[in-house]
Amino acid sequence: MKNIKFVTSEEAVKAVKSGDHVHFSSVASAPQTLIKALCARGDSKELRNVHIHHLHTEGPAPYTEAKYEGIFRHDAFFVGSNVRKAVQAGYADYIPVFLSETQKLYRSNTLPCNVAMVQVSPVDRHGFVSLGTSVDATLAAIETARRLKGCVIAVVNPNVPRAWGDAMIPAGMIDIFVEDNSPLEVSHFSEPDALETAIGKHCANLIEDGATLQMGIGNIPNAVLAQLENHKDLGIHTEMFADGVLKLVEKGVVNGAAKAIDRGKLVSTFLMGSQKCYDFIDDNPMVAMMDVAYTNDPFIIAKNPRVTAINSALQLDITGQVCADSIGTTFYSGVGGQIDFIYGASLSQGGKAIIAMPSVTKKGVSKIMPVLNSGAGVVTTRNHIHWLVTEYGAVNLYGRTLQDRAKLIISIAHPDHQEMLDKAAFDRFGPHFHFIGGTE
Repeated sequence: MKNIKFVTSEEAVKAVKSGDHVHFSSVASAPQTLIKALCARGDSKELRNVHIHHLHTEGPAPYTEAKYEGIFRHDAFFVGSNVRKAVQAGYADYIPVFLSETQKLYRSNTLPCNVAMVQVSPVDRHGFVSLGTSVDATLAAIETARRLKGCVIAVVNPNVPRAWGDAMIPAGMIDIFVEDNSPLEVSHFSEPDALETAIGKHCANLIEDGATLQMGIGNIPNAVLAQLENHKDLGIHTEMFADGVLKLVEKGVVNGAAKAIDRGKLVSTFLMGSQKCYDFIDDNPMVAMMDVAYTNDPFIIAKNPRVTAINSALQLDITGQVCADSIGTTFYSGVGGQIDFIYGASLSQGGKAIIAMPSVTKKGVSKIMPVLNSGAGVVTTRNHIHWLVTEYGAVNLYGRTLQDRAKLIISIAHPDHQEMLDKAAFDRFGPHFHFIGGTE
């Protein structure tokens, strides 16, 4: 592979034909130079009905603009902030799917992939490149494009970290090479506020020494991680992690010593953070960037003991139904890996599945409601939920009756809304229901 021939982005995207299904690598690794060139072809009106698939991506997503209607069809597996308005306006669309099964859409022939557009690290002396921060369904897309005799286009970027695990692929799997040295998209998070810190402390109290953690990114996960500096022998098996984990690795708190599988490894399928986070995984044998079919398989997750999965919600009702993808009928995000890890944690010996969220929105509206908003999607069913955490405490709903659940949930709702919730529960369950006076 010493004599790789590079072409321009404009030349590379000529491989895309009308009607093709195109996959973009995810999050920080979205191939922006190819996206820009592909949209330039869209401007020329020479393409029609090109389906674009990806998980969450960072950076611009111009292919969802109204002017590309009929040219590009955004049929992605998650609704990120960069495509949210377009999805809500109907110019883009969303395929509801468990994160664990995004790869299965390709491998089962449910969706074709004619062109896979990815970013990779430079070719090493063994003829391998790394997918860096985005293995997820990208590896399956590459395999499918090759199986369908399509095309794999790789942007070789020295800023892509040389991640180990399933991220390593032979350069021979790539058909077209493009050079670019643009920095990867980075994300920075503010310090947790008092409310987030309170949630973090309640979650941290549930995490045992030797636990294996799954959590996403954002202020609440960071608030949880900030409370774990006195824990011991924590492990990571997650779909993604960010900078909050790095401090715990440096302090020896996260070492994976108590894991039953992948001992000593931080296992993830994609990540998004600062440049420090990308530098951390570069050529780091402690980090295994794996196929999402592995990281998010509930039965693989459950092989580790004390798996503690922390996920969030947009809304929850008094029976424990969790809405995490929409606000009423308006789609806001996606199913993601919530159920994969809640189920996996519940199967793990000593595992804990946690939904952690503020009790109210930023506008003061209760996120705990008598019933979910009309049209709200139930991501985690009342059968799946175990622990619920707000800034007012933590309650375990597993094995509790509907009335007991309602009492427990109301006990950690915002005090301003407890009377409303109590009355709704009274109306629903009958005159013998009464929250005031505490929970049993």
